Amino acid sequence: MVVNFINVGLGSYVTAAKVVAIVGVHSVPVKRLIQSAYEQGVVIDATCGRKNRTVIVADSGHIVLSCLRQETISRRVGKR
Repeated sequence: MVVNFINVGLGSYVTAAKVVAIVGVHSVPVKRLIQSAYEQGVVIDATCGRKNRTVIVADSGHIVLSCLRQETISRRVGKR
């Protein structure tokens, strides 16, 4: 069984099979999603202190924050 990982920036990876959605952070519903995830304790911050540009939703309910652009991560997922 081969497991494909996607680089989400700065040495952080997620399993490609677990990705449900890749969205930008500029809309109000996404900002609410992030706040709710922080309250539930299911946020994985992979930005290393940089500006958050993309939210990756996993099938486990976890939210991964990335400093890479949405298009960059989508392209990486598409290559798999």
